[in-house]
Amino acid sequence: MTTLLVLVGLGQIALALVEPDAAAQSCAGARRPRACRPDAADLLVYAGYILGTNLCLGTLSRSRRSCCSTVHTLARLTSGYATAYWGVRLVIQFVWFRQVAPRGRGYALADLAVTLLFVLWTASYGAVLLDLW
Repeated sequence: MTTLLVLVGLGQIALALVEPDAAAQSCAGARRPRACRPDAADLLVYAGYILGTNLCLGTLSRSRRSCCSTVHTLARLTSGYATAYWGVRLVIQFVWFRQVAPRGRGYALADLAVTLLFVLWTASYGAVLLDLW
């Protein structure tokens, strides 16, 4: 299971480097009224939020996996935060992003890939939180 936690961490770091740019690029093609589209400042805040969270959680999972895979309070708190973060991100993926995302085979495959990663990450951190690891 420790290997899976390392892979979860590496995946989050990879997503941190890709997702802010992908979000900015797909926003222009989204089917939303102009008034509902975020401006540049909104995208920068969102990109910074994603980058910071994913780099921190990914690095913690990758380099300090013993901290995340034990029953210590810090591990529970960190895993609880990560479970909530990825669980909410998964719900947002289904409720919001799927409705406004550009259409096409490439976008559908990318959506499937990130959705499966969000499920894996939510389940992995949830298992640590619930001491199922």
